[in-house]
Amino acid sequence: MGKGPGPLISFGAYHDSQSSLLPGGVTDATGQIRPLDVAGISEDVAHAWFADTDRRPDQSDTVPVVAKDGAYSWAKAPRLAGSPAETGAAARLAVADHPLIAELLRLDGGTSVKTRIVARLVETAILVHAMQGWLRQLRLKEEFCTHFAIPDDAVASGLVEAARGALGHWVSIKGGEINRYQIIAPTTWNFSPRDAAGVAGPLEQALVGLDTGERGAQSAALQHVIRSFDPCMVCTAH
Repeated sequence: MGKGPGPLISFGAYHDSQSSLLPGGVTDATGQIRPLDVAGISEDVAHAWFADTDRRPDQSDTVPVVAKDGAYSWAKAPRLAGSPAETGAAARLAVADHPLIAELLRLDGGTSVKTRIVARLVETAILVHAMQGWLRQLRLKEEFCTHFAIPDDAVASGLVEAARGALGHWVSIKGGEINRYQIIAPTTWNFSPRDAAGVAGPLEQALVGLDTGERGAQSAALQHVIRSFDPCMVCTAH
């Protein structure tokens, strides 16, 4: 129930100077793991209440247009190489090639409610063991942050994994001040509206064909699918 569209994206999580506990990358439609091409990330506003803008996050603007034909969302539509991508715990463990999650993906032909929930439980167990090691490394009397000066002119991005999945921040600075700032939150990936080609986001595709019985929109099945993506709609609204 609640099958996702295919590609899974992770920016990687819990880095040290040498490696990452969970690596970054993307799985394609066949389940193969490959490096993530950050330059391939774009946002579409064809069905969002925003004016057309540059699709690249570092060059785009967010200008509301309340009266727009065909629009139905306050979220833009993130795309990776032109395609929707799912993110979250299942994506992180799939990119990390965790054997249980890889097998569930193979058996179900992609993500499902079951895989998303199991992935959260497995990841929690992994993090409990990892945190024990991190705690032993703490040196409370030593420096814990790096100091630096903000440049007068620069363009930068920060790509991390939040609990819900891939989180990206893009900023440009001119004359020592923020000139442009864009965020693509995990739920924006998963709950994105349709793009200009009419392709739906991961949640919309996961709901296609769902049997809701006589209860319709009040069906528990509907809630199971929606909540399996662990939504945060406040973070999603641009």
